[in-house]
Amino acid sequence: MTADNPIQAAYAAAHQLISWKRYKEALVELEKILQQDPEDADAYALRARVFLKLNDYDKALHETKEALKRSPEHQHAWFVLVGVYYETDKDHEFERALTEAQRIDPYEAHYFFLKANRLNKKGKFKESKEQLLLALELEPETPIYLAMLSYQEALLGNDEASRQLDREAIRYDAETSHVLLYLAWAASRRGDYDLQESYMRSAVRLNPESKQFQDEYLQALQHSNKLYRMFLWPSRILRKMKAWQIWLAWIVAWFLFKPLILLFILLYVITHWVTKAIVHVRVFGWRRRGS
Repeated sequence: MTADNPIQAAYAAAHQLISWKRYKEALVELEKILQQDPEDADAYALRARVFLKLNDYDKALHETKEALKRSPEHQHAWFVLVGVYYETDKDHEFERALTEAQRIDPYEAHYFFLKANRLNKKGKFKESKEQLLLALELEPETPIYLAMLSYQEALLGNDEASRQLDREAIRYDAETSHVLLYLAWAASRRGDYDLQESYMRSAVRLNPESKQFQDEYLQALQHSNKLYRMFLWPSRILRKMKAWQIWLAWIVAWFLFKPLILLFILLYVITHWVTKAIVHVRVFGWRRRGS
């Protein structure tokens, strides 16, 4: 038996445990490797990945830096570092790490996906779409990229393109919660509220512990209320208009129909909270949420 065999066995066990989401046990196996070889950059990088999955960003960052100290251009370590800065909303550090990571590995599609998400949050929808198209050039059948592009097209008002991408993404994968989340957002943006509820119901089933998914599902249920939909209808028209057209329409309507607009706003607020309460009772009963 060679000296490398125990290390190879520990790596195999760690990868298997990670695939089973038994992360703490995987960390034990990786610690065995570092006890035998404290300079193993691969082990530090893989530990960093595990801590990232556990949302322990401080430890993930520490392990990443240990890996890069030993191997400055370690692709996996840079991948995790970009992920840490993305998840912790450190924009400046994210941009710097992403630039270096893409220099080291220019063909990693996930970097374009993360950059698209960051641009999306800033309202730069066209630039975000460009990044997604670059990701899809590298991995054209990746469901989450297709699902996000469906959402992107919906944000840009291209509903038919959004629906086509929806069908393509769901054909590849209908059992991944984040794919369904993006498709639900796209459906909501298009005004397909029944489809939004269907996607979020499936997403919550797949990821029942996530508060984000729970909240999104409750919102989808609220959107499925026919009365509430009446007040969402104007937003579907407004999103197809240019900014100056919206402002002009608002000014004209305010001067000509001021009492009706005030009544509409009042009814919208009342309907929002009434339907929210109905959904709460429907899902949780008369108990307070979390009690």
